[in-house]
Amino acid sequence: MSKQPKYRQLADVLRREIEEGAYNPPNKRRLPSESELATRFDASRNTVRSGLALLVSEGLITSSQGLGYEVTRHEPFELNASRFENLNFPQHGDSYNTDVTNAGRKPHQTFRVEILPAPKDIAQRLRVEPDSRAVLRFCHRYVDNVPWSTQATYYPAWLADEAPRLAEPGDIEEGTTRHLAARGIEQVGYFDEISTRMPTPDEARLLEIGAGVPVLLWMRTGYSSERPIRCTITTFRGDLNRMNYEIGDQSVRSENGIQ
Repeated sequence: MSKQPKYRQLADVLRREIEEGAYNPPNKRRLPSESELATRFDASRNTVRSGLALLVSEGLITSSQGLGYEVTRHEPFELNASRFENLNFPQHGDSYNTDVTNAGRKPHQTFRVEILPAPKDIAQRLRVEPDSRAVLRFCHRYVDNVPWSTQATYYPAWLADEAPRLAEPGDIEEGTTRHLAARGIEQVGYFDEISTRMPTPDEARLLEIGAGVPVLLWMRTGYSSERPIRCTITTFRGDLNRMNYEIGDQSVRSENGIQ
């Protein structure tokens, strides 16, 4: 017999059912009522509420007064980080649009462009003086109309002088990496840093993150053969994203039927 408190046992059962898709379309996303769960688990209403509150804190369900509890999960999007922005792979538009479209899903993004002082940590990565002028290109991205990520890319002022389009508002359809390469400024390598934390209030608002859901931070510093040319910080919803890398010969992986 489990030594776990009953509310945790209840949460464990419901969590497993959610992960197995019991409450996903075409089934209803709404969980049974508190009274139905109390009967099912032979538990008090307070015990049921404690179990449901645990799932709310994990970001698996949301509660609405008068409407009960509903599963909040959507289908995660898988990003191949080693192919992202790789000019050796065919693209239709920028990397984000290409990857989302190729997955059979719908991309949408908005843009903001600013010229501002480079934050200290960004200036260090770009090897420029702190507070020196930088171009920020900020994207708010969606997959199937659900907030997916925000992306803030900083370019040093000298690069904006050589490629003025970086500082202009709106999208660069082919992607900035291809645009710069066409102007003779090729990204020959990058350094990635990956971390997780809980979202700031602004991040939670922009990404519509529920309680208990962390964000995945992906910072990529790109280099030409001479110096850094940009630093990109992508903030993902932790519940809707998976990231993978492909490194080296993986022919055995395909031969074994692993995708």
